[in-house]
Amino acid sequence: MSGFIGDWQALVVLVLAGFLPNELWRMLGLWLGGGIDEGSELLIWVRAVATAILAGVIAQILVLPPGALAGVPALLRYGAVAAGLAVFLLARRSIFAGVVAGEVVLVIGQLWWR
Repeated sequence: MSGFIGDWQALVVLVLAGFLPNELWRMLGLWLGGGIDEGSELLIWVRAVATAILAGVIAQILVLPPGALAGVPALLRYGAVAAGLAVFLLARRSIFAGVVAGEVVLVIGQLWWR
């Protein structure tokens, strides 16, 4: 089993340093933000800024891919994003469906490209 999950110490560090502190802030945000109106000007602005930051990160990853993604041809990267966007729009704006479609196109395309 240790070959499947790796060292248990690494998992403990991951939970203690990564999951628990993040979960604390998520629960605090949920508790404090429970009564905020979703249609307020401030929340609309925050959503727009978050969307712009996400779009910038995606654009940066597409143009200057890090790590193993640098070995994937640009045409395949752009095609995966286009497929993900198309499925997102066709699946009634389902982020999950769009991400899965983009990943499937990327993985199958990379296997086929070799």
